[in-house]
Amino acid sequence: MRTELASEPGDADRPNEDFAAVGLPASGQGGSVVVLDGVTPPTSGTGCLHSVPWFTARLGGALTELTVSLPDVPLADALSHAIARTAAAHAATCDLSHPRTPQATVVVARWDPAAVEYLVLSDSALLVESPEGVVTPVLDDRLALLPRSALATAALVDTTLRNQEGGFFTAAADPSVAARAVTGTLPRGEVRALAALTDGAGRWVERFGQGDWTDCFRLVRKEGAQALVDRVRDLERSGAARTSPGRGKTHDDATVVYAEL
Repeated sequence: MRTELASEPGDADRPNEDFAAVGLPASGQGGSVVVLDGVTPPTSGTGCLHSVPWFTARLGGALTELTVSLPDVPLADALSHAIARTAAAHAATCDLSHPRTPQATVVVARWDPAAVEYLVLSDSALLVESPEGVVTPVLDDRLALLPRSALATAALVDTTLRNQEGGFFTAAADPSVAARAVTGTLPRGEVRALAALTDGAGRWVERFGQGDWTDCFRLVRKEGAQALVDRVRDLERSGAARTSPGRGKTHDDATVVYAEL
């Protein structure tokens, strides 16, 4: 197995809110990839004393440990346990019912000699390559499918869409949200390699239209994870971010994990 990881903050003066890890069981059989994209908090506050990097480190660390130590537990259950463990770490000091309590998108893939499991929650992406070179994106597209008018203001999103039926879901303080994730299992022989991307790296496809997900995967395979991050940064600096469709930050945290199984 070969893995490669690249992660870069969108702003050098702010901490990176992404989390990425690769887990290798002591048995030497299989492994796991965990990628989280922390949701940048509003200036109005979150009801929490802790930062988003604190939250993603806690949640990502717990989820990485559980994917390795509990190989027979489905990934949705592992995420549920990790959310519960993280919530318990600050329930006594923070208002976890606040709609902007620290939260994150989640991508997890876990494999053993028989199967590859996956879980995607919110707008990060998992790309799966077959032995024949066919690339299949695994996406939770609920946020992307919402009409732009529904996302007009942060207050509107928080009151009507965030972690609500008919809207979109992120990993925050409610363990039951894990059941909302996109999940599945593939035979191990049908997967040659994986790439997990936060949306800051996925901009190469979704915001700047430089190619499709197959092109994106092939770029990472050929030139490396850092090459994709560098391409996105070049596009952002060129002014493409101001002319491309969509909203959001000019620069975003960008993380790519590539694994050849």
